[in-house]
Amino acid sequence: MKTFKMYCQVVWMVVLVLALAACGGSGSGSNQESKKETVKVGILHSLSGTMAISEVSLKDVVQMAIDEINAKGGVLGKQIEPVIVDPASDWDLFAEKSKELLLDKKVSAVFGCWTSVSRKSVLPVFEENNGLLFYPVQYEGEECSTSVIYTGATPNQQLIPAAEYMMSEEGGGYKKFYLLGTDYVFPRTANKILKAFLLSKGVPKENIVEEYTPFHHQDYQTIVSKVKQFAAGGKACVLSTINGDSNVPFYKEFANQGLSAATCPIMAFSVAEDELRATDTEFLVGHLAAWNYFQSKESPENKKFVEDFRAFCKKNNLPGGDKRVTDDPICWAYTGVYLWAKAAEKAGSFEVSKVRPALYGLEFASPDGLVKMDMKNHHLAKPVMIGEIKPDGQFDIIWQSTGLVNPEPWSKLTSPDKDCDHVGHGGTYTVASK
Repeated sequence: MKTFKMYCQVVWMVVLVLALAACGGSGSGSNQESKKETVKVGILHSLSGTMAISEVSLKDVVQMAIDEINAKGGVLGKQIEPVIVDPASDWDLFAEKSKELLLDKKVSAVFGCWTSVSRKSVLPVFEENNGLLFYPVQYEGEECSTSVIYTGATPNQQLIPAAEYMMSEEGGGYKKFYLLGTDYVFPRTANKILKAFLLSKGVPKENIVEEYTPFHHQDYQTIVSKVKQFAAGGKACVLSTINGDSNVPFYKEFANQGLSAATCPIMAFSVAEDELRATDTEFLVGHLAAWNYFQSKESPENKKFVEDFRAFCKKNNLPGGDKRVTDDPICWAYTGVYLWAKAAEKAGSFEVSKVRPALYGLEFASPDGLVKMDMKNHHLAKPVMIGEIKPDGQFDIIWQSTGLVNPEPWSKLTSPDKDCDHVGHGGTYTVASK
């Protein structure tokens, strides 16, 4: 009887242990399984500071792309888990946050940066730690990193077509160019390329003026006065690489001093629909911008993209809700997520060393139409467009390239001896002279 009693106690204890293990262990096992069922990616965009006006929307659209992909089953059977950080428009903080994403959070890829100075600050971190950054904004070229996928435009996909257009009869036949930008690497290098192009086309040096202002600059009275004097003789335009929230006071002062698109048009390289949301567009009508995508592009795919983005913002109670707009960097930030997902599926792996080559030659039906990754240089072939600002803050597309324009990371104007090839040359290499 005593033996039987002891036997029952042992059985009861075993049952109790198993039950507790099932309850407690179920949660633990589930968590472990959950971790196995996700793949982390980083979102590295300024959510505060001078660049938040542009970058917050990129964070939003990256999240939308992730949600869409997750709803379709994720990537390689795993749900994408976004890890969001705020580098707060602080270039040193960009580097710190990228380290956090790569080393602490162990993300498989990062979608982020806007300014070239932020990209330059994180570059060593990505290269030293075998990270992969998808960079969605137009830039100055002269870079060919193994660790960056550049979905934004190279100079020959934005700067040069815009300058060519302004000089053409169709664009107004302008002969004087005021190059005005924010003082950092993109505007300075962009203007170096633009000056080389203008000089090669016979524009006299005295017809080219170059000037810069710091980030978050607000007082443009003196500068606009100089532009007004420069434009007094006619046939003058501004090629603007002003970035961030400085665009608002610049355009306001331009109108305050009686300048308009009719007297001196502004061709902008960093102003798109999203920036215009924060601006009274009444005095912007007729000014121009060069991009590779505009919200006003007419196609069923783009119409769906615009509607989906508005619905996503409204559903998630994001500022602006269903009144939000799309623009060029938003399009390429979205495209970058899908390119990474497609490459991972193609490679059957999230390892950077396998995803990177899987991107070469990859095609994607973007909101802008079919685009294609270059076979060797980490950049994207896509169309070029010029738009004219309308009263509602949208753009009337007044010029478009024929087909896709292949990217040239190194401008033939300023670096004819260099090219980019990650397949045959491991990156930037010296072109043999003919």
